[in-house]
Amino acid sequence: MLNQRHELDLVFQALADPSRRSMVERLGRGPASVSELAKPLAMSLPAVVQHLAVLEASGLVKSEKVGRVRTCRIEPKALNMAEQWITERKASWERRFDRLGDLLAETETPEKGSST
Repeated sequence: MLNQRHELDLVFQALADPSRRSMVERLGRGPASVSELAKPLAMSLPAVVQHLAVLEASGLVKSEKVGRVRTCRIEPKALNMAEQWITERKASWERRFDRLGDLLAETETPEKGSST
């Protein structure tokens, strides 16, 4: 469980940066070379490579080099882990709000028909 927490921390840290989120969004449409990922970003190629290293360390992205071209692809397992964590938190809060709604409904006093 501790290892999974560390992996989840790495995923959220990687996704905290807008440039890395942009790369993940692009890779969601299919594999891309490093230069393709760098094209829409206002940063140097070495900076893009550093961001990709963070994404790879988090498990969100895998890459392979063929000749002189490094191609990156999304790794769904890490995204699935983050999605599961968010879904569990959401379900917990929804249950709490449902209980609060039930409690509030029980404590409401009817105003109609009261004699004063």
